[in-house]
Amino acid sequence: MRAFRPASRTGRGPRERRPARIRRPGPPGLRAPRPVLVLLGCLPGLAAALALPLCAGGIDDAAGSASAARRAHPAAAKAVPHTAPRPRILPRSTWLDARTRRAQPPPRYDDRVVAVFVHHTDTPNDYDCADTPAVIRTLYTGQTGSRDWDDIGYQFLVDRCGTVYEGRAGGVDRAVTGAHTQGFNHRTTGIAAIGTFTAGVPVPRAMTEAIAALAAWKLGPSGADPRGTVRLTSTNSLSRYPAGTTATLHVIAGHREGYRTTCPGEALSALLPAIRTEAARLQGRTAAGP
Repeated sequence: MRAFRPASRTGRGPRERRPARIRRPGPPGLRAPRPVLVLLGCLPGLAAALALPLCAGGIDDAAGSASAARRAHPAAAKAVPHTAPRPRILPRSTWLDARTRRAQPPPRYDDRVVAVFVHHTDTPNDYDCADTPAVIRTLYTGQTGSRDWDDIGYQFLVDRCGTVYEGRAGGVDRAVTGAHTQGFNHRTTGIAAIGTFTAGVPVPRAMTEAIAALAAWKLGPSGADPRGTVRLTSTNSLSRYPAGTTATLHVIAGHREGYRTTCPGEALSALLPAIRTEAARLQGRTAAGP
């Protein structure tokens, strides 16, 4: 949630949600009056960016990082897939209108998804779920406007009612290269929880269940165990690891595992073990093993 390096709109700089009993942290969390959300959704250009969080991750050089990713992740023996049902995902058209949409380059793709990074958006928590499209639109406007990114960074966003939205363009079924964290945008998916989940803030159960379901589905084709770890090679020294360094990270990781940030907040980070367990259950994995 610190520094960002802008990406060009030409696309040459891609940046670099139980179990029924997921425990929720205690005292009431951040609540923002509805007028604040309305105002936030109306802020244009630079003003919108100043009101936005600094949680999405960063930018890499597209050609260079893609080449580095191929060298760092050579083709491996095909893992046994553990598929999970696809959750309901609302398309970009539910939040992105013609007036807001910006010109952008074609999407970039990886061969598979082997890890998920969980984020929070650092935006108010007390929004009506009917207003979620406006919130996402504001995030998109800030990231593609004053920050000059080529698209919204996260592949998916989840609201407090558990509704999943398509974020970055390219197709929800495909391994779209994201722009959600410095160094580890290849072979990963970014899922952003809409809100701010610092210590003591309640995380809605519907949200964590949706994150688990989405992660289980996206990781299924690669055979990645949501409870396990994965070795990923950093492509950007602005991450926690110098470029070229291979790091062992959780398959379902908090943003702060790969980037120097507090994202996705203490409250949501504390629920990641339960999210991993639920995702594994949805993939049909046993408690004791694969």
